[in-house]
Amino acid sequence: MKLPISLPNILTSLRILLVPVLVLVFYLPVKWGYLAAALVFALASITDWLDGYLARKLNAMTPFGAFLDPVADKLIVAVALVLLVELHATPVLAVPALVIVCREIVVSALREWMAQYSSRKSVAVSMVGKIKTGFQMTAIIVLLINGSDLDSYLVILGYILLYLAAALTIWSMYIYLRIAWPDLSSGMNND
Repeated sequence: MKLPISLPNILTSLRILLVPVLVLVFYLPVKWGYLAAALVFALASITDWLDGYLARKLNAMTPFGAFLDPVADKLIVAVALVLLVELHATPVLAVPALVIVCREIVVSALREWMAQYSSRKSVAVSMVGKIKTGFQMTAIIVLLINGSDLDSYLVILGYILLYLAAALTIWSMYIYLRIAWPDLSSGMNND
């Protein structure tokens, strides 16, 4: 099976390859390990934006890229959030991280269901989702840079941004569910 090779797909694949690099540098026993982890995550975030931009600009959108891009996004974000929850070990961080990861699972399942069973085969990413991603990526970078320094004003900023991302996560999940609800509920009255 030949994989479609294009610059956007290479960037998406790079994002997946950065996942173990993120974990490795996060656990480096050096003072600059958290900064390195933040830089790796920032690079992954840039490739997230860049691969989509290039796919549209170069008319290089492929089914493989459409499949792999959200997988890469979810992997890097989930791993970063798990690392941060371990580092901070507080419900203040665990709650928004849990909301974000659970939403990703629900929306992924919903997208898969819609592709197979719904009359509306897909739902475009909304502006709410794009803003959520911006807050989420920024929060993770800020929290990674500051490591375990819970007294830093930047950590508080990171928490605020993560809570905003979690709130937008719930809102964007509601949008997906509202769009899919007519098809999801159509069989309920036939039982």
